[in-house]
Amino acid sequence: MTLDTVRIATRESALALWQANYIRDQLIACHPGLEVELLGMTTAGDRWLQSPLSEIGGKGLFVKELEQAMLDGRADIAVHSVKDLPAVMPDGFALPVVAFRDDIRDVIVGCPGGLDALPQGARVGSSSLRRQAQLLALRPDLDIAPVRGNVGTRLAKLDAGDYDAIVLAAAGLNRLEIERDDLFKLPADLCLPAPGQGALGIECLADSPVQTLLAPLVDQAVAAAVTAERGVSAGLGADCSLPVAASAEVADGEVTLRALLASADGSTLLRAQARGSDPEGVAAEVVETLYSQGAQTILDTLQSGPS
Repeated sequence: MTLDTVRIATRESALALWQANYIRDQLIACHPGLEVELLGMTTAGDRWLQSPLSEIGGKGLFVKELEQAMLDGRADIAVHSVKDLPAVMPDGFALPVVAFRDDIRDVIVGCPGGLDALPQGARVGSSSLRRQAQLLALRPDLDIAPVRGNVGTRLAKLDAGDYDAIVLAAAGLNRLEIERDDLFKLPADLCLPAPGQGALGIECLADSPVQTLLAPLVDQAVAAAVTAERGVSAGLGADCSLPVAASAEVADGEVTLRALLASADGSTLLRAQARGSDPEGVAAEVVETLYSQGAQTILDTLQSGPS
């Protein structure tokens, strides 16, 4: 089957549209004459801003409507920030492209001096339990408060004085070309990123012929790194909204993976590292180590919620 038009389902935030347009340009560059259209959509995650995603079903709420559009035949692919995807793809869907990775780090905005420069008891905006746990492990005095909305909305809340600082992904700021003089990039050693952070993923139906058109966009090194990272979440049975972090590097065919599982208050941080040629095998080794350190106790506490 030959496709002459590809339809991309996308959220309508500035960052999501940037990502969809970027993939559109990549596809046209690889396939001159190909028509690529965008189908803008508002998801449940975009509509629900009253509470953290961990309380209402996780970041999968950002992708369900996009997947439905593909099932309905209204779209052929969807473009995602990989960190926003569940660790295991739903039946009938595939993620044939994981590529175009930007900076993996988190950024503190509002305090250019970094974490140590924040005042005692500073109010820091973040709805990520992963970020919350690691920040509180370093600075238990901080008041970590939820902040929802797109990048522009969060920055506006910071500038309005609602927070002393907020934490965002560096990749999002880079892609939107947002430059500020009040930000500090957190070293990954201090705040390990989310699995897949900074990478783009292209989702489609598992049996879709569009995968032939997507093949030139594949980046084997990025895919191997992200496969290892996402394998940690999958192996722990953890939703992407839980405090699980992972970062992998690929060099000379070897994958070096670091991972972390934390209690929400940062009082317990479990860390593991492994290296090998098989991304899934490396992830499995890291998961086994985390379980040997007591991961199940943390997971049970997180999934049972506050008592």
